[in-house]
Amino acid sequence: MILYKKTFFISNIFGYYYLIKCNKCLILYTANLTKHLIIFAVLKKKIFNILKYITFTALGVGMFWLVYRDQDFTKIWYTLSNEVNYTWVAISLFFGLLSHISRTLRWKIALEPLGEKPRTSNSFIAVMTSYFMNLLLPRMGEFARCALMTKYEKIPFSKLFGTVVTERIIDMVMLLFIFVSIIILEFDKIISFGKDNPLVVENIQNVIQSPLLWGMLVISTLGLLFYVRLGRKSGKKNKIQAVISDFTLGIKSILSMRRYKAYIAHTVFIWLMYYLMLYSIFFSLDFTRHLTPLAGLLTFVFASFGMVAPVQGGIGAWHFMAEKALGLYGIESANGKIFALLAHSSMNLMVVVFGAICLILVPVINRNYTPVRNVDTTT
Repeated sequence: MILYKKTFFISNIFGYYYLIKCNKCLILYTANLTKHLIIFAVLKKKIFNILKYITFTALGVGMFWLVYRDQDFTKIWYTLSNEVNYTWVAISLFFGLLSHISRTLRWKIALEPLGEKPRTSNSFIAVMTSYFMNLLLPRMGEFARCALMTKYEKIPFSKLFGTVVTERIIDMVMLLFIFVSIIILEFDKIISFGKDNPLVVENIQNVIQSPLLWGMLVISTLGLLFYVRLGRKSGKKNKIQAVISDFTLGIKSILSMRRYKAYIAHTVFIWLMYYLMLYSIFFSLDFTRHLTPLAGLLTFVFASFGMVAPVQGGIGAWHFMAEKALGLYGIESANGKIFALLAHSSMNLMVVVFGAICLILVPVINRNYTPVRNVDTTT
């Protein structure tokens, strides 16, 4: 390469660059800079994730502290050590395990129209991993669940994510259906909760009516549509279009599935097991043993809405909602908080144990496994 007289030497904190003017091009040598920029980008992402984790954890711990700051932990420990019938806790965990197995089988049914037939073991591990990861970082579980199946079953991530999002929509519909039912059956209790907790009601209204929230939704939607339209004009499918295509295919798989009755049956069974998982804990304590199944259903609904809070496992928010629900039936605040601590801790302990075991076993059971994919392109 022939170099002209005008050759420039540039330096900065990342390295050295040579600006070389040639006959037809101007070359900027940035190898060292690129290397350091990549390292910086990776570190920036890791730092952001760490800060996000710390923020959510601090929020959860703060909410938990607000709920339990005035409690006598000596009394709580004594009650948990001497006054709990742990047979009912074990029964509760059994119902929880059945719900996870049913969710695994339901997911496999949703994947059938896509021509995907993953192993039940990998599907169960992915489901348990999602619950486990949600305890580390809110909403991370859905991504981890799909990523694990993509890695070991070679199913496209966006296709899996479409079925998972549809699952969440159906589960939300189920929760709202139960909520409407409990409003009809226990209308006086719901009114009492609103009167006793006006701040909670006000915060919910502020979120729903927030101009910032709706503005962000509108801007994000318009930006997405604009990007997709650019891709169509160019005649090439961009990444967004590819993701939307696989995502739509995942949703269509559920709408066109042959075993839709089994899918519906699993959905009902899952929520029944969720309910029984919580209601079983009622019988483990003397002060909640007398409460009716309807009281258990209202507590279940209230606590489920506590899981919507952007904190790991709904910590703090779940306890608050469960304690307030029990208060509507005359349960003292201190006892309601003991119940919430027992129920929430036992459920999440199971998730931690099974999730950790699954993460250890998944590379072992897939060591010599090669997935066979037979995609049905007619769907």
